[in-house]
Amino acid sequence: MNNTWWFQRFTDYAERAFLVEADTVYNYSALTARIEDYHAEFKQSGVQAGDVVALHGDYTLNGIAALFALFGLQAIVAPITSTSQAEITLREEAAQAKWRVQARKDLLIQQLAETTDPHDYVVRLKQSQHPGLILFSSGSTGTPKAMIHDVENLLAPFVHKRARSLCILIFLLYDHIGGLNTLFNGMATGAKIVVPPSRNADVVAQAIETHKVKLLPASPTFLNLFLMSGAVERHDLSSLRFITYGTEPMPDSLLKRIKEQLPDTALIQTFGTSETGITQTISRSSESTLIKFDDPNTEYKIVEGELWMRSKSQILGYLNHEMSRFTADGWFITGDLVEEAQDGFLKIVGRREELINVGGEKVTPSEVESVLLELPEIADCLVYGEENAITGHNVAAKIVPNGEHEPRKLKRLIKQHCRQLLSPYKVPVRIVLVDENIFGERFKKLRAKQS
Repeated sequence: MNNTWWFQRFTDYAERAFLVEADTVYNYSALTARIEDYHAEFKQSGVQAGDVVALHGDYTLNGIAALFALFGLQAIVAPITSTSQAEITLREEAAQAKWRVQARKDLLIQQLAETTDPHDYVVRLKQSQHPGLILFSSGSTGTPKAMIHDVENLLAPFVHKRARSLCILIFLLYDHIGGLNTLFNGMATGAKIVVPPSRNADVVAQAIETHKVKLLPASPTFLNLFLMSGAVERHDLSSLRFITYGTEPMPDSLLKRIKEQLPDTALIQTFGTSETGITQTISRSSESTLIKFDDPNTEYKIVEGELWMRSKSQILGYLNHEMSRFTADGWFITGDLVEEAQDGFLKIVGRREELINVGGEKVTPSEVESVLLELPEIADCLVYGEENAITGHNVAAKIVPNGEHEPRKLKRLIKQHCRQLLSPYKVPVRIVLVDENIFGERFKKLRAKQS
Protein backbone atom coordinates (compact mmCIF):
# COMPACT_ATOMS: atom_id res chain seq x y z
CA MET A 1 0.00 0.00 0.00
CA ASN A 2 1.96 3.05 1.23
CA ASN A 3 4.61 3.71 3.84
CA THR A 4 2.79 6.26 5.99
CA TRP A 5 3.87 6.13 9.63
CA TRP A 6 0.47 5.07 10.89
CA PHE A 7 0.32 2.04 8.58
CA GLN A 8 3.76 0.98 9.80
CA ARG A 9 2.58 1.42 13.40
CA PHE A 10 -0.45 -0.82 12.79
CA THR A 11 1.84 -3.43 11.21
CA ASP A 12 4.09 -3.35 14.28
CA TYR A 13 1.07 -4.00 16.51
CA ALA A 14 -0.11 -6.89 14.30
CA GLU A 15 -1.00 -9.44 16.98
CA ARG A 16 -2.41 -6.99 19.48
CA ALA A 17 -6.17 -6.82 19.98
CA PHE A 18 -7.45 -3.73 18.18
CA LEU A 19 -11.22 -3.51 18.15
CA VAL A 20 -14.07 -5.13 20.05
CA GLU A 21 -17.08 -4.82 17.76
CA ALA A 22 -20.27 -6.58 18.84
CA ASP A 23 -19.02 -10.05 19.89
CA THR A 24 -15.94 -10.03 17.66
CA VAL A 25 -12.39 -9.04 18.59
CA TYR A 26 -10.19 -7.94 15.67
CA ASN A 27 -6.42 -7.57 15.93
CA TYR A 28 -4.27 -4.96 14.19
CA SER A 29 -3.34 -7.39 11.42
CA ALA A 30 -7.04 -7.58 10.49
CA LEU A 31 -7.07 -3.78 10.35
CA THR A 32 -4.04 -3.57 8.04
CA ALA A 33 -5.48 -6.27 5.75
CA ARG A 34 -8.80 -4.41 5.51
CA ILE A 35 -7.03 -1.08 4.85
CA GLU A 36 -5.05 -2.67 1.99
CA ASP A 37 -8.22 -4.19 0.50
CA TYR A 38 -10.10 -0.89 0.66
CA HIS A 39 -7.14 1.05 -0.68
CA ALA A 40 -7.20 -1.17 -3.78
CA GLU A 41 -11.00 -0.86 -4.14
CA PHE A 42 -10.91 2.92 -3.89
CA LYS A 43 -8.15 3.15 -6.50
CA GLN A 44 -10.01 0.80 -8.84
CA SER A 45 -13.17 2.90 -8.46
CA GLY A 46 -11.29 6.05 -9.45
CA VAL A 47 -10.90 7.83 -6.12
CA GLN A 48 -7.87 10.10 -6.42
CA ALA A 49 -5.72 12.36 -4.25
CA GLY A 50 -7.56 15.57 -3.43
CA ASP A 51 -11.02 14.10 -4.01
CA VAL A 52 -13.58 14.90 -1.31
CA VAL A 53 -15.25 11.75 0.02
CA ALA A 54 -18.35 11.69 2.23
CA LEU A 55 -17.68 8.66 4.44
CA HIS A 56 -20.82 7.24 6.06
CA GLY A 57 -19.54 5.00 8.83
CA ASP A 58 -18.97 4.40 12.50
CA TYR A 59 -16.46 2.76 14.83
CA THR A 60 -16.48 -0.55 12.98
CA LEU A 61 -13.54 -2.33 11.40
CA ASN A 62 -14.93 -1.27 8.02
CA GLY A 63 -15.46 2.35 9.02
CA ILE A 64 -12.01 2.77 10.52
CA ALA A 65 -10.26 0.92 7.69
CA ALA A 66 -12.06 3.05 5.10
CA LEU A 67 -10.98 6.22 6.88
CA PHE A 68 -7.30 5.27 6.87
CA ALA A 69 -7.36 3.81 3.36
CA LEU A 70 -8.68 7.18 2.13
CA PHE A 71 -6.03 9.00 4.14
CA GLY A 72 -3.47 6.77 2.43
CA LEU A 73 -4.82 7.87 -0.95
CA GLN A 74 -4.48 11.51 0.15
CA ALA A 75 -8.23 12.00 -0.20
CA ILE A 76 -10.18 14.53 1.86
CA VAL A 77 -12.65 12.71 4.11
CA ALA A 78 -15.90 14.05 5.55
CA PRO A 79 -17.15 11.50 8.15
CA ILE A 80 -20.94 11.47 8.47
CA THR A 81 -22.87 9.55 11.13
CA SER A 82 -26.34 11.04 10.62
CA THR A 83 -29.17 8.93 9.21
CA SER A 84 -31.32 11.99 8.43
CA GLN A 85 -31.42 12.46 4.67
CA ALA A 86 -31.83 16.22 5.02
CA GLU A 87 -28.77 16.40 7.29
CA ILE A 88 -26.76 14.12 5.00
CA THR A 89 -27.56 16.30 2.00
CA LEU A 90 -26.52 19.46 3.87
CA ARG A 91 -23.18 17.94 4.85
CA GLU A 92 -22.38 16.45 1.45
CA GLU A 93 -23.19 19.75 -0.24
CA ALA A 94 -21.21 21.79 2.29
CA ALA A 95 -18.18 19.52 1.74
CA GLN A 96 -18.66 19.55 -2.07
CA ALA A 97 -18.24 15.77 -1.95
CA LYS A 98 -17.29 13.99 -5.17
CA TRP A 99 -17.79 10.51 -3.70
CA ARG A 100 -20.12 8.84 -1.22
CA VAL A 101 -18.78 5.80 0.61
CA GLN A 102 -20.91 3.55 2.82
CA ALA A 103 -18.68 1.62 5.22
CA ARG A 104 -20.91 0.46 8.04
CA LYS A 105 -21.28 -3.04 6.61
CA ASP A 106 -20.24 -3.83 3.04
CA LEU A 107 -18.16 -1.18 1.28
CA LEU A 108 -20.28 0.75 -1.23
CA ILE A 109 -18.66 3.42 -3.40
CA GLN A 110 -20.79 5.90 -5.35
CA GLN A 111 -19.63 8.81 -7.50
CA LEU A 112 -21.74 11.92 -7.00
CA ALA A 113 -22.61 14.60 -9.51
CA GLU A 114 -19.76 16.95 -10.41
CA THR A 115 -19.60 19.98 -8.13
CA THR A 116 -18.36 23.48 -8.77
CA ASP A 117 -14.66 24.26 -8.88
CA PRO A 118 -12.93 22.91 -5.77
CA HIS A 119 -12.35 25.25 -2.87
CA ASP A 120 -8.90 26.83 -2.51
CA TYR A 121 -8.27 24.80 0.67
CA VAL A 122 -8.99 21.58 -1.22
CA VAL A 123 -6.61 22.63 -3.99
CA ARG A 124 -3.95 23.48 -1.41
CA LEU A 125 -4.19 20.04 0.20
CA LYS A 126 -3.97 18.32 -3.18
CA GLN A 127 -0.88 20.33 -4.09
CA SER A 128 0.79 19.51 -0.76
CA GLN A 129 -0.08 15.80 -1.23
CA HIS A 130 -1.65 15.69 2.21
CA PRO A 131 -4.91 13.96 3.18
CA GLY A 132 -7.68 16.10 4.64
CA LEU A 133 -10.50 15.80 7.15
CA ILE A 134 -13.75 17.79 7.10
CA LEU A 135 -15.70 18.16 10.34
CA PHE A 136 -19.02 19.91 10.78
CA SER A 137 -20.56 22.18 13.35
CA SER A 138 -23.88 21.04 14.82
CA GLY A 139 -25.84 23.09 12.31
CA SER A 140 -28.51 23.80 14.94
CA THR A 141 -29.05 27.31 13.56
CA GLY A 142 -28.82 26.51 9.84
CA THR A 143 -26.29 25.05 7.44
CA PRO A 144 -23.45 23.33 9.34
CA LYS A 145 -20.04 24.94 9.03
CA ALA A 146 -17.61 22.67 7.16
CA MET A 147 -14.13 22.84 8.73
CA ILE A 148 -11.21 21.43 6.79
CA HIS A 149 -8.10 20.02 8.48
CA ASP A 150 -4.73 19.02 7.08
CA VAL A 151 -4.50 15.44 8.43
CA GLU A 152 -0.69 15.56 8.55
CA ASN A 153 -0.95 18.45 11.04
CA LEU A 154 -3.78 16.83 12.97
CA LEU A 155 -1.95 13.52 13.40
CA ALA A 156 1.52 15.00 14.03
CA PRO A 157 1.15 14.91 17.87
CA PHE A 158 0.66 11.11 17.70
CA VAL A 159 3.81 10.29 15.73
CA HIS A 160 6.02 9.84 18.80
CA LYS A 161 3.46 8.18 21.06
CA ARG A 162 4.78 5.04 22.69
CA ALA A 163 3.01 1.69 22.82
CA ARG A 164 0.88 1.15 25.91
CA SER A 165 -1.22 -1.66 27.30
CA LEU A 166 -4.52 0.15 27.50
CA CYS A 167 -8.17 -0.76 26.94
CA ILE A 168 -10.30 2.21 25.91
CA LEU A 169 -14.07 2.45 25.56
CA ILE A 170 -14.83 4.82 22.69
CA PHE A 171 -17.86 6.97 23.43
CA LEU A 172 -17.85 10.27 21.53
CA LEU A 173 -19.06 10.08 17.94
CA TYR A 174 -17.13 9.04 14.82
CA ASP A 175 -17.49 12.51 13.28
CA HIS A 176 -16.56 14.40 16.47
CA ILE A 177 -13.07 15.83 17.14
CA GLY A 178 -13.06 14.27 20.61
CA GLY A 179 -14.10 10.84 19.35
CA LEU A 180 -11.53 10.91 16.56
CA ASN A 181 -8.85 12.04 18.99
CA THR A 182 -9.63 9.03 21.20
CA LEU A 183 -9.43 6.76 18.14
CA PHE A 184 -6.14 8.24 16.88
CA ASN A 185 -4.55 8.15 20.33
CA GLY A 186 -5.62 4.55 20.90
CA MET A 187 -4.38 3.38 17.51
CA ALA A 188 -1.06 5.22 17.85
CA THR A 189 -0.36 3.45 21.15
CA GLY A 190 -1.65 0.02 20.16
CA ALA A 191 -4.63 0.15 22.50
CA LYS A 192 -7.58 -2.20 22.52
CA ILE A 193 -10.67 -0.17 21.62
CA VAL A 194 -14.09 -1.27 22.83
CA VAL A 195 -17.18 -0.10 20.94
CA PRO A 196 -20.33 -0.44 23.11
CA PRO A 197 -23.46 -1.65 21.26
CA SER A 198 -25.20 1.53 22.45
CA ARG A 199 -24.56 4.52 24.71
CA ASN A 200 -27.06 3.32 27.31
CA ALA A 201 -25.56 3.59 30.81
CA ASP A 202 -25.95 -0.12 31.65
CA VAL A 203 -24.59 -1.19 28.26
CA VAL A 204 -21.53 1.01 28.75
CA ALA A 205 -21.04 -0.29 32.30
CA GLN A 206 -21.36 -3.90 31.13
CA ALA A 207 -18.75 -3.28 28.43
CA ILE A 208 -16.36 -1.82 31.03
CA GLU A 209 -16.88 -4.85 33.28
CA THR A 210 -16.61 -7.48 30.52
CA HIS A 211 -13.54 -6.08 28.77
CA LYS A 212 -11.77 -4.62 31.82
CA VAL A 213 -11.78 -1.15 30.30
CA LYS A 214 -9.24 1.24 31.84
CA LEU A 215 -10.19 4.52 30.14
CA LEU A 216 -13.66 6.01 29.62
CA PRO A 217 -13.94 9.34 27.75
CA ALA A 218 -17.37 10.97 28.22
CA SER A 219 -19.28 14.20 28.73
CA PRO A 220 -20.50 15.51 32.10
CA THR A 221 -24.09 15.04 30.92
CA PHE A 222 -23.50 11.33 30.30
CA LEU A 223 -21.56 10.89 33.54
CA ASN A 224 -24.50 12.31 35.47
CA LEU A 225 -26.85 9.92 33.66
CA PHE A 226 -24.38 7.14 34.50
CA LEU A 227 -24.74 7.93 38.21
CA MET A 228 -28.52 8.45 38.01
CA SER A 229 -29.03 5.07 36.34
CA GLY A 230 -27.44 3.12 39.19
CA ALA A 231 -25.19 1.32 36.69
CA VAL A 232 -22.15 2.10 38.85
CA GLU A 233 -23.59 -0.03 41.68
CA ARG A 234 -24.83 -2.84 39.42
CA HIS A 235 -21.50 -3.50 37.66
CA ASP A 236 -17.90 -4.18 38.60
CA LEU A 237 -16.02 -1.11 37.38
CA SER A 238 -12.83 -1.78 39.32
CA SER A 239 -10.74 -1.91 36.12
CA LEU A 240 -11.57 1.73 35.34
CA ARG A 241 -8.46 3.79 36.02
CA PHE A 242 -9.27 7.00 34.15
CA ILE A 243 -12.32 9.00 33.15
CA THR A 244 -11.68 11.93 30.84
CA TYR A 245 -14.42 14.50 30.49
CA GLY A 246 -14.99 17.54 28.31
CA THR A 247 -17.23 19.04 25.58
CA GLU A 248 -19.12 21.16 28.20
CA PRO A 249 -18.46 22.58 31.69
CA MET A 250 -18.39 20.10 34.56
CA PRO A 251 -20.40 21.21 37.63
CA ASP A 252 -18.17 21.01 40.71
CA SER A 253 -20.84 19.21 42.71
CA LEU A 254 -21.21 16.57 39.98
CA LEU A 255 -17.44 16.01 39.89
CA LYS A 256 -17.53 15.47 43.66
CA ARG A 257 -20.31 12.88 43.34
CA ILE A 258 -18.47 11.00 40.59
CA LYS A 259 -15.33 10.85 42.71
CA GLU A 260 -17.30 9.60 45.71
CA GLN A 261 -18.80 6.77 43.65
CA LEU A 262 -15.55 5.90 41.84
CA PRO A 263 -12.84 6.77 44.40
CA ASP A 264 -10.09 4.76 42.68
CA THR A 265 -10.63 6.36 39.26
CA ALA A 266 -8.65 9.45 38.21
CA LEU A 267 -10.86 12.17 36.68
CA ILE A 268 -9.12 14.23 34.01
CA GLN A 269 -10.58 17.22 32.20
CA THR A 270 -9.81 17.54 28.49
CA PHE A 271 -10.23 20.50 26.19
CA GLY A 272 -10.48 20.96 22.46
CA THR A 273 -12.42 22.53 19.64
CA SER A 274 -13.22 21.29 16.15
CA GLU A 275 -11.30 24.31 14.84
CA THR A 276 -8.06 23.92 16.83
CA GLY A 277 -7.98 20.20 17.68
CA ILE A 278 -7.52 18.63 21.11
CA THR A 279 -5.10 20.36 23.46
CA GLN A 280 -3.02 18.49 26.04
CA THR A 281 -4.08 19.52 29.55
CA ILE A 282 -3.23 18.91 33.19
CA SER A 283 -6.01 18.74 35.78
CA ARG A 284 -5.12 20.15 39.18
CA SER A 285 -6.67 17.03 40.74
CA SER A 286 -9.56 14.60 40.34
CA GLU A 287 -11.59 16.81 42.68
CA SER A 288 -10.93 20.05 40.78
CA THR A 289 -12.31 21.52 37.56
CA LEU A 290 -9.19 23.67 37.19
CA ILE A 291 -6.94 22.81 34.25
CA LYS A 292 -3.68 23.98 32.76
CA PHE A 293 -2.78 23.82 29.08
CA ASP A 294 0.44 21.85 28.63
CA ASP A 295 0.87 21.52 24.88
CA PRO A 296 3.90 22.68 22.86
CA ASN A 297 1.68 22.83 19.77
CA THR A 298 -0.85 25.25 21.25
CA GLU A 299 -0.80 28.87 22.41
CA TYR A 300 -3.58 30.56 24.33
CA LYS A 301 -4.48 33.94 25.74
CA ILE A 302 -7.47 35.38 27.56
CA VAL A 303 -9.16 38.45 26.13
CA GLU A 304 -11.86 40.03 28.30
CA GLY A 305 -12.51 36.71 30.00
CA GLU A 306 -12.73 34.76 26.73
CA LEU A 307 -10.29 32.07 25.65
CA TRP A 308 -8.37 32.58 22.39
CA MET A 309 -6.27 29.74 20.97
CA ARG A 310 -3.78 29.20 18.17
CA SER A 311 -2.48 25.71 17.36
CA LYS A 312 -0.37 23.89 14.81
CA SER A 313 -3.26 21.49 14.25
CA GLN A 314 -5.98 24.06 13.63
CA ILE A 315 -8.13 24.07 10.53
CA LEU A 316 -7.11 25.59 7.24
CA GLY A 317 -10.49 27.31 7.30
CA TYR A 318 -14.20 26.93 6.63
CA LEU A 319 -15.39 25.76 3.24
CA ASN A 320 -18.74 27.52 3.47
CA HIS A 321 -18.45 30.25 6.08
CA GLU A 322 -16.62 33.50 6.69
CA MET A 323 -13.65 33.52 9.08
CA SER A 324 -14.71 36.20 11.56
CA ARG A 325 -13.87 33.95 14.55
CA PHE A 326 -10.25 33.93 13.43
CA THR A 327 -8.06 37.02 13.78
CA ALA A 328 -5.71 38.16 11.02
CA ASP A 329 -2.76 36.65 12.91
CA GLY A 330 -4.41 33.23 13.34
CA TRP A 331 -6.02 33.36 16.79
CA PHE A 332 -9.30 31.45 17.12
CA ILE A 333 -11.90 33.14 19.34
CA THR A 334 -13.35 30.07 21.05
CA GLY A 335 -16.42 31.60 22.72
CA ASP A 336 -15.44 29.83 25.96
CA LEU A 337 -15.43 31.95 29.11
CA VAL A 338 -12.71 31.23 31.65
CA GLU A 339 -11.64 32.28 35.11
CA GLU A 340 -7.94 32.43 35.96
CA ALA A 341 -6.41 31.08 39.16
CA GLN A 342 -3.19 32.52 40.55
CA ASP A 343 -1.07 29.48 39.72
CA GLY A 344 -1.71 29.40 35.97
CA PHE A 345 -4.71 27.07 36.17
CA LEU A 346 -7.98 27.97 34.44
CA LYS A 347 -11.62 27.16 34.96
CA ILE A 348 -13.90 26.82 31.93
CA VAL A 349 -17.16 28.37 33.13
CA GLY A 350 -19.34 28.32 30.03
CA ARG A 351 -20.04 29.66 26.57
CA ARG A 352 -20.39 33.38 25.91
CA GLU A 353 -23.52 32.67 23.86
CA GLU A 354 -25.12 30.92 26.88
CA LEU A 355 -24.60 33.77 29.35
CA ILE A 356 -27.81 34.93 31.00
CA ASN A 357 -28.05 38.74 31.24
CA VAL A 358 -30.22 39.71 34.20
CA GLY A 359 -30.46 43.51 34.22
CA GLY A 360 -26.81 43.83 33.24
CA GLU A 361 -25.59 41.12 35.65
CA LYS A 362 -24.12 38.05 33.95
CA VAL A 363 -24.99 34.51 35.05
CA THR A 364 -23.27 31.33 33.85
CA PRO A 365 -25.64 28.35 33.78
CA SER A 366 -22.96 25.97 35.05
CA GLU A 367 -22.58 27.85 38.35
CA VAL A 368 -26.30 27.59 39.08
CA GLU A 369 -26.43 23.96 37.97
CA SER A 370 -23.60 23.05 40.31
CA VAL A 371 -25.54 24.52 43.25
CA LEU A 372 -28.74 22.74 42.22
CA LEU A 373 -27.00 19.38 41.91
CA GLU A 374 -25.92 19.60 45.54
CA LEU A 375 -29.49 18.76 46.51
CA PRO A 376 -30.09 15.00 46.81
CA GLU A 377 -33.68 15.63 45.72
CA ILE A 378 -32.43 16.64 42.24
CA ALA A 379 -31.24 14.01 39.76
CA ASP A 380 -30.49 16.40 36.91
CA CYS A 381 -31.04 19.99 35.91
CA LEU A 382 -30.69 22.42 33.03
CA VAL A 383 -30.37 26.17 33.56
CA TYR A 384 -31.10 28.68 30.81
CA GLY A 385 -32.21 32.26 30.22
CA GLU A 386 -35.83 33.18 29.77
CA GLU A 387 -36.85 36.53 28.29
CA ASN A 388 -38.14 39.19 30.68
CA ALA A 389 -39.53 42.57 29.61
CA ILE A 390 -37.90 44.44 32.51
CA THR A 391 -34.55 42.74 33.19
CA GLY A 392 -33.91 41.32 29.72
CA HIS A 393 -33.71 37.77 31.06
CA ASN A 394 -34.59 35.68 34.10
CA VAL A 395 -32.80 32.58 35.24
CA ALA A 396 -34.94 29.50 34.59
CA ALA A 397 -34.30 25.85 35.43
CA LYS A 398 -35.68 22.52 34.34
CA ILE A 399 -35.41 20.00 37.15
CA VAL A 400 -35.49 16.20 37.01
CA PRO A 401 -36.52 15.16 40.55
CA ASN A 402 -34.76 12.26 42.23
CA GLY A 403 -37.75 10.17 43.22
CA GLU A 404 -41.26 11.31 44.09
CA HIS A 405 -41.68 14.78 45.60
CA GLU A 406 -44.58 17.14 46.15
CA PRO A 407 -43.97 19.81 43.47
CA ARG A 408 -44.59 22.91 45.61
CA LYS A 409 -42.39 21.69 48.44
CA LEU A 410 -39.59 20.76 46.06
CA LYS A 411 -39.66 24.15 44.31
CA ARG A 412 -39.64 25.91 47.68
CA LEU A 413 -36.68 23.80 48.81
CA ILE A 414 -34.78 24.60 45.60
CA LYS A 415 -35.28 28.34 45.98
CA GLN A 416 -34.28 28.30 49.66
CA HIS A 417 -31.10 26.38 48.83
CA CYS A 418 -30.19 28.72 45.97
CA ARG A 419 -30.82 31.88 48.05
CA GLN A 420 -28.33 30.62 50.63
CA LEU A 421 -25.54 30.12 48.10
CA LEU A 422 -26.20 32.46 45.17
CA SER A 423 -26.65 36.18 44.61
CA PRO A 424 -30.36 37.06 44.29
CA TYR A 425 -30.22 37.65 40.53
CA LYS A 426 -28.81 34.12 40.00
CA VAL A 427 -31.67 32.35 41.79
CA PRO A 428 -34.02 30.64 39.31
CA VAL A 429 -37.23 32.64 38.93
CA ARG A 430 -38.98 29.87 37.04
CA ILE A 431 -38.63 26.19 37.93
CA VAL A 432 -40.11 23.51 35.71
CA LEU A 433 -40.23 19.87 36.83
CA VAL A 434 -39.63 17.43 33.96
CA ASP A 435 -39.13 13.70 33.52
CA GLU A 436 -35.87 14.13 31.63
CA ASN A 437 -33.71 16.94 30.33
CA ILE A 438 -32.96 17.75 26.73
CA PHE A 439 -29.56 16.75 25.44
CA GLY A 440 -28.31 15.91 21.98
CA GLU A 441 -26.86 12.73 20.51
CA ARG A 442 -23.44 13.95 21.68
CA PHE A 443 -24.69 13.98 25.31
CA LYS A 444 -24.41 17.75 25.68
CA LYS A 445 -27.16 19.87 27.20
CA LEU A 446 -29.08 21.90 24.61
CA ARG A 447 -29.79 25.20 26.31
CA ALA A 448 -30.64 27.01 23.07
CA LYS A 449 -33.68 24.77 22.66
CA GLN A 450 -35.21 26.07 25.91
CA SER A 451 -35.40 29.83 25.39
